[in-house]
Amino acid sequence: MKRVVFLSSLFLLISLLYYCTQEEKKPAVPAAVKEHVAARFDLLQQVAEEELLQTATNGEPEEVLAAFLRTRRAYKQIEWFTEYYAPTASKELNGPPLPEFELEETRVFEPSGLQVIEELVYPELAEENRGELVNQVKAFLSTFKRTRLILEESVLTEAHILDACKQEVFRTMILGISGFDTPLVQTGVQEAAVALASVQEVLAHFGENTALQDLLGSAVAYAQQGQDFNGFDRMQFITQHANPVTQAITKWQQELNIAPLETALAVNPTAGTLFEEDALNQDYFVGNLEARTSPEKVSLGKDLFHNPIVSGGTRTCATCHQPALAFTDGLPKSAALHPGRFVTRNAPTLLYAGLQHAQFYDMRSPTLENQAMDVIANKDEMHGSVEAAAIRLNQQPAYVSAFQKAFPTMEKAIKPRYVMMALATYIRSLSPFKSRFDHYMRGDTAKMTAEEIKGFNLFMGKAKCGTCHFMPLFNGTAGPAFSSTEGEVLGVLESPNNSKPVIDPDEGRYRHNQLAGLKFAFKTPTLRNVSQTAPYMHNGSYKTLEQVMDFYNRGGGAGLGLDLEHQTLPSDPLDLSPEEQKAIIAFLGTLTDL
Repeated sequence: MKRVVFLSSLFLLISLLYYCTQEEKKPAVPAAVKEHVAARFDLLQQVAEEELLQTATNGEPEEVLAAFLRTRRAYKQIEWFTEYYAPTASKELNGPPLPEFELEETRVFEPSGLQVIEELVYPELAEENRGELVNQVKAFLSTFKRTRLILEESVLTEAHILDACKQEVFRTMILGISGFDTPLVQTGVQEAAVALASVQEVLAHFGENTALQDLLGSAVAYAQQGQDFNGFDRMQFITQHANPVTQAITKWQQELNIAPLETALAVNPTAGTLFEEDALNQDYFVGNLEARTSPEKVSLGKDLFHNPIVSGGTRTCATCHQPALAFTDGLPKSAALHPGRFVTRNAPTLLYAGLQHAQFYDMRSPTLENQAMDVIANKDEMHGSVEAAAIRLNQQPAYVSAFQKAFPTMEKAIKPRYVMMALATYIRSLSPFKSRFDHYMRGDTAKMTAEEIKGFNLFMGKAKCGTCHFMPLFNGTAGPAFSSTEGEVLGVLESPNNSKPVIDPDEGRYRHNQLAGLKFAFKTPTLRNVSQTAPYMHNGSYKTLEQVMDFYNRGGGAGLGLDLEHQTLPSDPLDLSPEEQKAIIAFLGTLTDL
């Protein structure tokens, strides 16, 4: 009997050793993926050095453009990695061709990368720009080599790889097919096919999943057909191809028993699509752990929002941000405390205000907490202080109890910061994602008309709206990272009705940061509920969406003849027909929360 047990144990041990040895021979998924990415890095370096740099040095313009397009496609094969594991380097490799402002140091960093190169080579290279082109390609290669070191030093895990792949699909939806990084050559749709094919290759390392591979193959094939940038059906691509792919990736991760990431990323790792009600993590936009959301904080913040105890007078936050008016006040510029006077700007909606990294039109406050403090202290708005508000609240036992429930680690007394955090938490809760557009993207195809779908396709394509108002928030916070909020110089007019265009004198961000590129720059606000938030722009001088559409269609202030050196909005006319403008406005109506 003992001999039988011994032989059985010996057989089991040998079997375990055999299978362990086999597993050791088979490279783990992260190692295989890393090897795969390294090969794609090699390809990009070869194309950039042997084709783009060589033609930039002495090639014909058409050769330069062809080499540039091949370099872009090679970059798209590693984009899923660079954007996720090396976002700073990725911005240098393929970021917007606009200066980067370091406000704390009052410095401006000039742009670099493929989008800067695009402006030099399209429609064709001018001989006087050849030297600058060579310098830009060399700078690209220098950044690329630093990124290669990041690859070598990165520790890849299965959960992170899957999340990075899903984010790349999101990126093609938000930025790729909108032409965000190919504004001139307009190859964004075809490049989306390259990016998705790269995701398909990476996911194949996890094993066989015929259904997922078929979905990806179908998405790639559909994007490859997008030779006509303006005519590409983005709605069908997203709903019939991209959404099913991300849902399948999420489902497969569960089947593989790979635990979702626990880190506080902007997109919840368990979300199947970008359009689920809880797809975005509100706490990602919070400055500290103490300010994270809870039902108690939301309830308390809502009470304070509507209570004059905060101001110490008769005003409340709801005076200028009325729920019935989509949390605006319907005025060109909000009424000041002194009767008959007005503040300097229009009151923006607070809906979705928490899902961004800058507050106020001039982006001077990084958080909602700072914004609350600023508004309460402003002599024309509330003319109070959070310190005085805290004193008044401490005198009411019911409020002390409510604060203690909302902030369990709070000291006995209500501190000013808790007042700010409660108000901010309530405002962050104002992100319902319950519009007809949201329901349509979740599968209810009865929620949008053919004209509205056409408007969405125009918005994300020909009209270029989606390159500044990024889906799904439709504000200046670009996904899938949602790591920064953008502002733009549009050249907003003092009045669109003047016979001669005159720029509005409000200098925007320049008031607080004396950098030339920030003159007349304002935050890109959300377009959700925009049909309910007239009048428009920071000065409230645009009464209708038709006036706003006309302004953009004509190329903003510069397109209307103003001398605006730093306008970030392209000044070329969009050439949208009246029917196309009408369709875009119809689409914007679907962004109203039900």
